[in-house]
Order: sequence, then C-alpha cells, then structure tokens
Amino acid sequence: MSGPCLLPRFQRVQIVGVGPHPGEAFVLEVARAATEADDGRLRAARFLICDRETKWSLAVRQTLAAAGIRLVQTPYAAPNRNAYAERFVRSIKEECLNRLVILGEAHLRRTLGTFTEHYYRERNHQGLQDELIMPGPTGPPRGPIRCRPRLGGLLRYYYRAA
Repeated sequence: MSGPCLLPRFQRVQIVGVGPHPGEAFVLEVARAATEADDGRLRAARFLICDRETKWSLAVRQTLAAAGIRLVQTPYAAPNRNAYAERFVRSIKEECLNRLVILGEAHLRRTLGTFTEHYYRERNHQGLQDELIMPGPTGPPRGPIRCRPRLGGLLRYYYRAA
C-alpha cells in the first residue's frame, strides 16, 4: 500500500482509496467514485488534505472541485501540518499493519475498515483523557465485563454487559 488518501472530517480520517500502485489514473478514478452524488464517501466533504505527490493532478483537482471539494496540499517538508492523518497512519502501522500479514487487497480493505472503526469507537486516546473519540451508548456501571475482539484478537474492546 502506498499512501492512502486521508480526509479529516470533524477530525475523522476516512480511507477512500487503496491500491498497489496508486498513480494519477488511480487517484482520478477514486476521486470520481468518492464524489458520486448517491453513495460517494466524500459527498459531504468540503476539504481533502493531501500530500504533494504528482498524482494529485489538475484533472483530479478539477474532479474534486466539481463536487465542491477543495484540495488542500500540505506544505513541503512539513508533516506536522497534517497531524491528524499522520497520527492515524502511525497508529494503524504500529498497532495493526506491522503485526499482520496482508493477504491481498480485499484483506487490506477489511483490515483498514476494521481498525478505523476500532480507532474511533473503541480505542482510548491519551489526548482526550483516555476517552473514546466517538463513544457509543454506555452500559450499566456494574455487571460482567465482556471483550469484543477484532482482527482475530489483535484489537480488543472491553465493556460492561447489560
């Protein structure tokens, strides 16, 4: 995988395209699919933060602009300008991808989706005083503790059963 396309939406990273050799044609096709009016992942987005690679061509920028999305490219040699995506990439590599053998593109897509869901709904974050980014309904204050494993037990979420 080479550099997934990342979008902070309310500080939420969405992975909208994965491929073995993402070049300009690949990114253009992902941009078209992601901005479709019916079910495109970026249809409600206003900004897309990307690096300075040449695959973000004029055709890609025009496709995004036609959908009302402004492409914001990070400055040269300034990885801290895209801190949300950089932190997410570091987390997914250290906690997930470096511990798995990926068995193909479909497996990679499922793994990325599973980790993203875990990252936002089940993983505590130190910067939020060990809270969840998108907490779900809470269970009772007392009761048996259950575990929800993901990715064969690589990721775990503990909660109180109702």
